[in-house]
Amino acid sequence: MTAFISVHPGGSAVLLRHAGTDATASFDAVHPTEILDEYVGSVRVMGSLLAEQASNSAELEDASSESRLQQASNGEDPGDMVPVKHMLSLGEMETSAIRQLSPKALSYYASGTDDELTMRHNSSIFKQMLLRPRVFVDCRTCDLSTTILGEKVGLPIFISPAAMAKLAHPSGERGIAAACSSFNALQIISKNASISVPSIVAAGKGAVYAWQLYVLKDIAATERTLARIRAIPQVKFIVWGTEGGLTWHKTLEWLSTQTSLPIVLKGIQCHEDAYAATKFPSVKGIIVSNHGGRALGTAPTPVQVLLEMRKFCPEVFSKVEVMMDGGIHRGTDVVKALALGAKAVGIGRAALYGLALAGEEGVTRTLQSTQPTLEVTHHGKTNG
Repeated sequence: MTAFISVHPGGSAVLLRHAGTDATASFDAVHPTEILDEYVGSVRVMGSLLAEQASNSAELEDASSESRLQQASNGEDPGDMVPVKHMLSLGEMETSAIRQLSPKALSYYASGTDDELTMRHNSSIFKQMLLRPRVFVDCRTCDLSTTILGEKVGLPIFISPAAMAKLAHPSGERGIAAACSSFNALQIISKNASISVPSIVAAGKGAVYAWQLYVLKDIAATERTLARIRAIPQVKFIVWGTEGGLTWHKTLEWLSTQTSLPIVLKGIQCHEDAYAATKFPSVKGIIVSNHGGRALGTAPTPVQVLLEMRKFCPEVFSKVEVMMDGGIHRGTDVVKALALGAKAVGIGRAALYGLALAGEEGVTRTLQSTQPTLEVTHHGKTNG
């Protein structure tokens, strides 16, 4: 790994911590095997590990955490935890999940930048926004279905890209996909998913999929990955995450040569960039997001950016499809974002917490828990 350590996306520390040891169990918890071909290649394969040594190492890796996850997957309730089917809100599910996640998973899922001010603001700002109910509106029927970039979905809620889902539950992203399938919902698969994309889409044949791209320093490796994604027809569009070193013209022109799929920009945090996105024909949508408060401390909340856009560049909403994620804890939060012009609203941590509680069933409950409130507050609005 000597030649690879300096370019490892997760930093050198984690590789050094496992130097000279069998890291199979730690690797399998966060990565699909296919990622080795993309990042490392056969040139760095030094030999085969004895099966007995690999088995012993895997059994020792985080045994207490695995026990908790196994209880959840078997439908058993650790301690006095309320069964997931009886949980009424995302907040209740989050509290219960935090109690049973391993320290490693919790530090990744629940953390934010610096003092986590931005992460907290993402959620708290919704409490400061009041709904204005209207009366004498025919609300006998309510259709929550809509379209996202021409793809029919059953909910205006999608699963935002989040890495390392197997830290929450052995089913990982497959469990999320299976739950999305029941709702014909959109799942955006993270570039750093812990399970391969073909395995994920096979687990949820009724879901709609997009894939999140992070451009590597090794452009050739990124192009190889994009070629594999092109061969998966279930992936309907590419979500491009913003990173240092990428530029509007250079990167978008390059990406347009690598895929014919619609491109969606994730990480828009000001109305100026939302407007700039409309100047590139290949960009069909944007996701207003501060990455769950994990990027820049004191960045504006997505709701504030939507308000900016309504004031300074409302034409953006008619030129590209606008989505947002960050801070969603209830159906009324979704309605507020939709009322400000978002076509759909993403949840990330909430899906992982549901997964931690009960695998597919937990994610299903996550999506279900927003529906009654969403239907009540959304009555009278036509679909689309």
